[in-house]
Amino acid sequence: MVDPMMEELEFLAEILNKYPLESLKKIAESEGIDYYRLKRLYDKYYGKYLTVGCIINIKKLGLRSFVAFLSVSPDRLMETAVRMTQNPFVTYVNPAFGFKNGLSITFHAPDDQKDRIDEMLSKYSDDYEYYEARAYPYSGDDNFGRWYLSYDYAILLDILKWDARTPITEIARRLGKSRPTARYMINRLLEEEIVLGFTPLIDMNVHDRGVIGLTRELNEEVLERFREYEISVGVLPGYGYLLEWFFSSKEDLGSKVLEFSNYVEKLLIEYFEPAFKEMNDRNLKNRHQRMVKKDGSGYHSILDF
Repeated sequence: MVDPMMEELEFLAEILNKYPLESLKKIAESEGIDYYRLKRLYDKYYGKYLTVGCIINIKKLGLRSFVAFLSVSPDRLMETAVRMTQNPFVTYVNPAFGFKNGLSITFHAPDDQKDRIDEMLSKYSDDYEYYEARAYPYSGDDNFGRWYLSYDYAILLDILKWDARTPITEIARRLGKSRPTARYMINRLLEEEIVLGFTPLIDMNVHDRGVIGLTRELNEEVLERFREYEISVGVLPGYGYLLEWFFSSKEDLGSKVLEFSNYVEKLLIEYFEPAFKEMNDRNLKNRHQRMVKKDGSGYHSILDF
């Protein structure tokens, strides 16, 4: 795989953020740029370091989002990660070391199954902590929907989440529908605000390390202080805030990590290793299909996996 040039990758990401689903020819015409230059960049990076995915309104579909940190011994790390990534309600699993040594995970739980989370996590570790995570800033809205679509829409969400630029002919084939029906289904997801939009996603091969910090009080100075790095903020209702900072292991950031720790009470470092990425990707490709019952009546139990 070609090592990415960040300027080229960021340029392509910026273009696809503006035109997530349009053809390369239409993008080139709209932006007044050379089509063949754009196609060379696209062929070089798309599907390798960059894809376009859809933003799903999980709240409307009755899913709550959580982060969890589990103590797992080194000799059981891979085995436990394999078991966890077989559960479609788990979204990502990565090795992590800090206030917990073992695994850092994100997962979803149906609103009516949140009382089963302890039982689910205890299958993997006797020592864990978890927090519900909401978008920043926090709206305070606590109204959750439910799964109300047919099973075909679970397949469609998996396709759009994995690669929203999948040709409509291929989407229709995988759904077993006509192209007009496939377009109708996509438009319905957009009109009902289940899909909120589309965004380019840079692969973790570029950012292969992450620092997670938990804090009860958010000092927004940290966002300005580290603005040259990619930082995301989440709200942990009932606790405080989560800060996640992504970077490359090629950078010498030891002093920055120490400085970052001044803004949080708990800190750990995540490792986005290739073997874990493969497991996470396998899970991601069809997770909605495995979460949703085939009769469309709702979700499976988070304890079934």
